[in-house]
Parts: sequence; structure tokens; C-alpha cells
Amino acid sequence: MDKLLTHFICLLALVASAAPYNATAQDREELERNKAAIEEEIRITSRLLQETQRTAEVNLGQLVMLNNQISRREQLLGTIQNEISLINRRIVGLNRSIAELEAELEELKISYARMIQQAARNQDAIQRLMFIFSSRDFNQAYLRMRYLQQYARHRQLQAGQIQETRQQIGLQIAELENERDRQQLLLARQRTEVRDLAREKDAQQRTVTQLQTREQELLQQLNEQEEAARQLQNQIRQVIAEERRRAQEQARAEGRHTTDMFALTPEEQLLSDNFAENRGVLPWPTERGVITGHFGEQPHPVLPGIKISNNGVDISTHEGAMARVIFDGTVSRVISVPGGHYAVIVRHGEYLSVYSNLSEVFVINGQRLNARDEIGVVGTNHRDARTLLHLEIWKGNDKLNPAPWIARQ
Repeated sequence: MDKLLTHFICLLALVASAAPYNATAQDREELERNKAAIEEEIRITSRLLQETQRTAEVNLGQLVMLNNQISRREQLLGTIQNEISLINRRIVGLNRSIAELEAELEELKISYARMIQQAARNQDAIQRLMFIFSSRDFNQAYLRMRYLQQYARHRQLQAGQIQETRQQIGLQIAELENERDRQQLLLARQRTEVRDLAREKDAQQRTVTQLQTREQELLQQLNEQEEAARQLQNQIRQVIAEERRRAQEQARAEGRHTTDMFALTPEEQLLSDNFAENRGVLPWPTERGVITGHFGEQPHPVLPGIKISNNGVDISTHEGAMARVIFDGTVSRVISVPGGHYAVIVRHGEYLSVYSNLSEVFVINGQRLNARDEIGVVGTNHRDARTLLHLEIWKGNDKLNPAPWIARQ
């Protein structure tokens, strides 16, 4: 009975230890996915940074790329450190498990030795028969016979448990060695990333120092960008007002209820609902790229006290890249923007997506599009060798941050 209880407790311990291990495996998978995504973004940013460095002079585009690269490198270092911490905890757990198994093995070996000694004393067949025939009645004789049979089986079971425990110890030791190898690889990677980060921060400081000598030029560029953004916003609002007016007129003509917002047909309502349901998994508007300009207000990377306001996100990509629509919809307007480039506004029910800084456009007003259809070529600023797509998402008159809507790369 005591032995049965002992095995039951061991079984419970194994089940209990499996749950944390599964959680650890899930945590590791999540960390590795995050690390792979960050590494891919660092690779893309490195290639784009090389493109911006083709120009003779230091430019703002290089600084933006360096800032993005440093931010991602710091994220990568954080992820690597989390992986190392996870492995450290796993190593501690494996060492504890090995020690417990070795203690259990020692107890099994001692118990087995006692059983062998007892078996040696009872090895004589005459002694076994005398043990049975000396019983006071038939029932006791039967029970003694059963005892001898079970004792032999238990000895065989004990030998099997010793072998199994030895195998478990071997497996745990092999896993421990694998974890230590992984730990050493990550520590080496961490040292490399720290060196790269220090190098990039030095380049960042040199770039900032050089750009600070061109403050007036940067202020002029910022004013031009803000004026272009204002003109784009005015045209977007005009398109929204016109789309709303047209939808309300159609609704009244069809006898449907109208409101101050878009009067959607059943088909448009379904499209709008589907757009909302795909938040977080919408495809990127470029095949490759990194977000280098974020939604909302941020400090200017060089000019102290100056804020930059962004109504969407800026996606840096390679020269000649194609812009793609992020969801099914209809082209509301193709408009010209300052600098000789274009913007395309696509309607998805009550939502609008806006793609600006296009050097060439492939679509026309009223054209129906499917997700990932190419709508134009992303423009390249040859002054700083940056290829940049500006993406905005609107719901009615409200500007939304596009970053949480598009899928993680």
C-alpha cells in the first residue's frame, strides 16, 4: 500500500511539473516569433539605410532610419534577455529535477538490494514449500502462495523502475546540455547586438550633430511637409463630405433612412463590418517596409522644441515599390498633392484608406478594388534617397491610427 501511494505521488509530481514546462515552451515560442519579426525589420531597415546613404550629404532620412534601427535593436536585446532568463529558469528546474530523480534512483536501488537479499534467503524451493505448508489453513496457504508470486513480480517491477529512472536522468541531462548550448549562443548574440547598438548610436550622434548645422533648411522642409499635409487633409474632408452627400441622396431616392453619417446600402454595411472585423490582420500597403513615421505628435528628431503631427503612418520601403490597397473597396478620388505626386482615397463602407506620395497611379475614380490590388508606385525623394508611403485610415471624420489595423509583418 505504501509503495502504491509513493508511485501515485510521483505521478502527481510529474503531471504538476509538465504544466510549467508547457507554459515555458509556449513562452519560448512567443519570444522566438517576436525575435524573428524584429530581426526581419532590422534587416529591411539596414537595406533601406544603405539606400539613404547613397547621397553625398547626411540627410534627415538617414537619421530617421537610424532612430528606427536603434529602437528595434533595443527591442531585440530585450527579447534576447527574456529568452536567456527563460533558459536560466529552465536550467534551474532541470537541475532540481535531475537531483530529485537521482535521489529516487538511490532509494530504488537500496530497496531493490533488500529484495534481492530476501529473495536469496528464500531461493530454496523446499523453504518456499515449507513456508506454504506451515500455514494453519487453506486460506493462509493460498495467501502465502500469492504473496510469493506478487513479491517476484514486484521485484521485476522495481528493476524496471530503476531502468526507467536512469533513462529519465539521461534525457534530462541531455536536455540540460541543450539548454546550456542555447544559452551560450544567445549570450554571444547578445554581445554582438550590444556592439552593433553602440555603433549605431555613435552614427546617430554624428548625424544629429551634422544636421543641427542646417536648422533653417530643416525648418523649411518641415513647413513644406506641413503645408502638403494640410492640403491633403482638406481634400480628404471634401471627399468625405461629397461621399456622405451622395450616399444620403441615394438613400432618399431608395426610401431608406438617412443620418448625419454615411447612409450605407446593405452591401456597403457588410463591407464596412468586414473591414472592422479585420482590424489587426489587414495586409500591408507595400510588400516590404517598416514604419518610420508614427501616428500622432512626436518630437522632431533634430529641432528642439518642435513637434511633428502625423495623421497616419509613414512606411519606408525600397525604390520602385508598389502601393497596394489594404481591403476591398472603391476608389473615391485620385488627387494631386504638392511635389508632383498623387494620393488615392479608397472607400470601404464608412471607412476610408488614403495612400499618398505616389509617383504613378494605376487606378481611376469609381474603380472597384480587391485587397492587395496594386494602385501605384511609391514615390522616391532623390534628395535623401527615401522611398516613403503615407497611409491614413478614417472612419467618417475621425482619423485612426493605421498601425493597429495592419498585420504584424
